[in-house]
Amino acid sequence: MDLTQLFDLSFHAQRDHTALEFQGASYTFGEIDARSNRLAQLLVRRSLKTGDRLCVYLANCLEMIDVYLACVKLGVIFVPINILYRERELSHILTDAEPAAVVSATPLPSTAPVWNPADLTREAASLPNERHEVALDGDTPAGIIYTSGTTGVSKGAILTHNNFAANALNLLTCWQISSADRFLLALPLFHVHGLGNGLHCWLISGCRMRLLERFEHQRAAAEFLDFRPTLFFGVPAMYVRLLDIAPEQAREIGGFMRLFVSGSAPLPAHIFEEFRERFGHAPLERYGMSETLMNISNPYTGERRPGSVGLPLPGVSVKLLDSEGRPVADGDAGEVHLKGPNIFAGYWRRDDATRAAFVDGYFHTGDIATRSSDGYYTLCGRQSDVIISGGFNIYPREIEEFLQEQDGVAEAAVAGAPDRVRGEVPVAYVVTTRGPDSRDLPRELEAACREKLASFKVPRSFILVDKLPRNALGKVQKHLLPKEAPGPR
Repeated sequence: MDLTQLFDLSFHAQRDHTALEFQGASYTFGEIDARSNRLAQLLVRRSLKTGDRLCVYLANCLEMIDVYLACVKLGVIFVPINILYRERELSHILTDAEPAAVVSATPLPSTAPVWNPADLTREAASLPNERHEVALDGDTPAGIIYTSGTTGVSKGAILTHNNFAANALNLLTCWQISSADRFLLALPLFHVHGLGNGLHCWLISGCRMRLLERFEHQRAAAEFLDFRPTLFFGVPAMYVRLLDIAPEQAREIGGFMRLFVSGSAPLPAHIFEEFRERFGHAPLERYGMSETLMNISNPYTGERRPGSVGLPLPGVSVKLLDSEGRPVADGDAGEVHLKGPNIFAGYWRRDDATRAAFVDGYFHTGDIATRSSDGYYTLCGRQSDVIISGGFNIYPREIEEFLQEQDGVAEAAVAGAPDRVRGEVPVAYVVTTRGPDSRDLPRELEAACREKLASFKVPRSFILVDKLPRNALGKVQKHLLPKEAPGPR
């Protein structure tokens, strides 16, 4: 079975029901099906075939959904590109993926033809809306998702129809998503959070979805109160912004909401607690990757543990191993290794990287975590982020969460800096809430750390910054932090 057959559960059974709201217009499942059928007819006329790549460089819009569905129906491989990327990043993906064409509303540095989405829609409107039948199976590649490339050149992760299907069916079951839900989606569709979780859960469940072009915190309360969703997927930065909503509005929103899901970056425990107090809902935090979609989730019914990403999803096997490949004891940190139907097929045209990424059938993620005695996993950070100082392993997330609990701290990131004696030492980058009156904050934070943390974990410097560099999903880009030398202790 391929994705199209799963989507047909809604395209057929929910054909006349409203499927999508976008920018004041609404569309039924039948209309969404017909639009993508016409576009698929056009792509065939433009000589696209199963296995060809189609790169897409668009903000959230109806046309992006049309293109994705047309690709799925034809077996064309959908390659979304982050709209924040600029020439260097774009050129790498467009060269590496070797697309047959690119869909973009703006000119791009591409040797392949660049098709304007409005032109595609206009030309497709006159074509028949019959399904162009293509024989596909679950192992057919559906998408290539390029990694963020923070530790080297960005690689394309090949996700199959089976990968997307297994992921969505897990989430529909474990998070109890159904056609009765009203789903507010503000995540970018070029990312697996919006695409792999958002679009697939919507299309298979048959729920009603309002798609936003982007998350705008100034309009967040109005969007919630107007649409009255039951389901929302967000990233930690969104949940921080939602705490700005007035208490009486937050209570009203909490009254009609069923589930808030948080992912793509760690949700600080104090934000979890503040949100639960304000909205009356504990956000459900989970753990996924571009290469694996969703792996671990807090339970829908059961304890949603602050700071933890929860329990492995059905069919997903998890091992925590030390640097020698040995299992670690509960409570000790180890690298996360994963196996399951959600795991990607490999890196596009990078057989060497694919072989290096798998050990005994398990994908080694580069993420460090601990497991509690009752099976809950807690992420400590990336293996590449671990600071080895004088022989001690330091996990930045522990220090970051402590700093974010301190008065005057809005956000914090901790990274390693070279040190002649210890090899590396931690350095803290802090966004303050005090504005210009923050001169004493570094001294206060150092005193707090010395009181509560082991001496080797105390940051060598506390550098005040206006903001932390983040990607489109709100994840801190530590390689872009200022390279300021730590000051003396």
